[in-house]
Amino acid sequence: MKKVVLSLALVAVLGLSFTSCRETADKAEDAVENAKDAAEEAAEDAKDAAEDAADAVEDAVDDAAEAAGDAVDSVKEGAEDMANDVKDAANDAVDNAKEAGKDAVDAAKKAGNDAVDKAAEKVKGN
Repeated sequence: MKKVVLSLALVAVLGLSFTSCRETADKAEDAVENAKDAAEEAAEDAKDAAEDAADAVEDAVDDAAEAAGDAVDSVKEGAEDMANDVKDAANDAVDNAKEAGKDAVDAAKKAGNDAVDKAAEKVKGN
């Protein structure tokens, strides 16, 4: 009878061991699967973050290029305005020089005419 009880006890222990191992194996398999899913989600999130960062860098480069283009246009417009101002100043200087030359010629003519008139009066008065 002792052998029968020990045999039944041995069968029960072995039965529980295999059932317990099977559940542990299932739990381990579930844990591995959960870890795999979490790793895939993390990799996908990292990929999305990298794409977002790349888009942000591309936008920043486009904005910088546009700002540089605007700066070049602004400098170009400023240079054109400066050239026009210089041209206007040169034209004004030429006009002023012409006017001054004309005034000098008129003054010389008047002085010459006055001198002729004065000489003519002297000749008449003598």
